[in-house]
Amino acid sequence: MKKASDEDVSLPLQPFHLLTFRYYACRSQLLLLILHKIFHMSFDYNTQRKKMSLPEYGRNVLKMIEHIKTIRDPEERNQAARTVIQIMGNLNPNLKEVTDFRHKLWDHLMIIADFDLDVDSPYPPPDRTKLDAKPNKVPYHNGNISYAHYGRIVPALIDAAAAMEEGEEKEYLTGLILNQMKKDYITWNNKGQVNDELIIRDLELMSGNRLKAPENFRMVEIKELVTPPKSKSQGRYQGRSQDKYQGRSNKQGKKKHKNGY
Repeated sequence: MKKASDEDVSLPLQPFHLLTFRYYACRSQLLLLILHKIFHMSFDYNTQRKKMSLPEYGRNVLKMIEHIKTIRDPEERNQAARTVIQIMGNLNPNLKEVTDFRHKLWDHLMIIADFDLDVDSPYPPPDRTKLDAKPNKVPYHNGNISYAHYGRIVPALIDAAAAMEEGEEKEYLTGLILNQMKKDYITWNNKGQVNDELIIRDLELMSGNRLKAPENFRMVEIKELVTPPKSKSQGRYQGRSQDKYQGRSNKQGKKKHKNGY
């Protein structure tokens, strides 16, 4: 019997190597094709899209309104606008609690459409100039504060009290100002104590000697002006310890009662 040579043994392995080579070649070509499509794909980012005037309605509502602009038939365009109004009402059910919520929905429709939508609205469109108008600037006081811990309200109170006529009302207001100054001094200077004479001297300096402390006037104590902060443990576990021990005493009493009989 003839023995198989080395060449005969290697012949069946050649088709298998050829198939594996073709498989990996096709796989590499497919991978290159996928990478080519990924790198040449145009991604749609929110930063590249049109800015939404009212983002709470979402971009789908914006696309619907943009589609309404392309409808040529007026009746079909009005019907599509009423449908979008219903969708907007479903997206924001809280508006139903507001008076004239349908008027507000039609206003929002015009705002999202950038006031470029030819439909028969049952309400007049909102004024664009009022929407684009910038709010007035908040007036800020310029200048330094001589006593930062007293702020701006205390000097205003001092000026108002100094302009009053002599009498009980002026003395009463002066006393309130002194107590407020004492409270502010303790609060913002992080000091637990302050001399009352220091507060009176500050009052005289800030008023230009127009105000003085009333005779026989005593300021309120510090503990009455500033309430001590509550600790977390005191507020959270207050009253539990007594109930806990009370429950133990009740259990012990029950055990004694059972043992007694």
